[in-house]
Amino acid sequence: MNRRAARSDFASDNTAGICPEAWAMLEAANVDAALSYGDDQWTARACDLIRDLFETDCDVYFVFNGTAANALALAQLCQPHHSIICHERAHLQTDECGASEFFTHGAKLLLVPSANGKIDINDAAKIIARQGELHAQQPRVLSLTQSTEFGTVYTAGEIETLGEFVHQRSLLLHMDGARFANAVAALDCAPKEITWQCGVDVLCFGGTKNGVAAGELVIFFEKELGREFEYRVKQAGQLASKMRFLAAPWVGLLTDGVWLRNARRANGMAARLAERLRAETKIDIVFPVEANAVFLRLSERCATGLHERGWEFYRFIEPDVHRVMCSWCTTEQTIADFVADAVATNI
Repeated sequence: MNRRAARSDFASDNTAGICPEAWAMLEAANVDAALSYGDDQWTARACDLIRDLFETDCDVYFVFNGTAANALALAQLCQPHHSIICHERAHLQTDECGASEFFTHGAKLLLVPSANGKIDINDAAKIIARQGELHAQQPRVLSLTQSTEFGTVYTAGEIETLGEFVHQRSLLLHMDGARFANAVAALDCAPKEITWQCGVDVLCFGGTKNGVAAGELVIFFEKELGREFEYRVKQAGQLASKMRFLAAPWVGLLTDGVWLRNARRANGMAARLAERLRAETKIDIVFPVEANAVFLRLSERCATGLHERGWEFYRFIEPDVHRVMCSWCTTEQTIADFVADAVATNI
């Protein structure tokens, strides 16, 4: 059959456009002149909204993307002789081109395996124990991903256990929150309940996958840890001169709970997609659908057939597990189209 026009709806949640509320604030910020480098009303407003959201006096910094957020946050916490414990499928290990090692000038990633994307505390303890002598890079940070790369979500209790574990060992807890909003929506909790109240020291809060065009936040809940971080941001080329255009869309997200509404919609669409695939096809759903990701075990024929029908998505785990992502603007019609093609190729 002839290949249909490409459909990138499920390729990633960052293929979606800017949500209307973020776009409206971006347009509003484009009316008059404003001071540069964050000394504008939009940046001040966004930072205040973040402090209100987390119910604490935290320091907030804007960078352009998630790789910069993770790498610079970890560089702030680590010396070159340190190491960072993370899941073996963490984004900073698989998809950031060694940025954490580069910006820390050599801090090593120590990888924890697991079947569900979450760091097991016993495995982390074994890794730390192996690094106890002079010739090894010393553990400094444990980095967890919320929601995980497998679409699962750490509960508040799990994060609190990890927080106590690392702080008892004089380590720090970093959270890659590229899909933090989806985790909050899944757990139906206050953001503070799965961050600073559980021992998270630094959060990288993602906006790109939640409805803005660009601009991720690095949030230091312990202000001393972020001392002079602004210079690190500048040196790395991540300080926007027209900062208001990064900040204003965040004001749109953070006003009237738009960020949470977007995340709930994405999560709900993922649950709906999984429900229909279970009911109408023989496709295996590999992991629990807790956030906005659905992992499918597809035969080569089915995967090829869906690609031929234009659907863009990725093989995530060899040999046959593929990932599809829902976003703030996924529709029932898009799900119906995908399921119909899945049925046709899975006969």
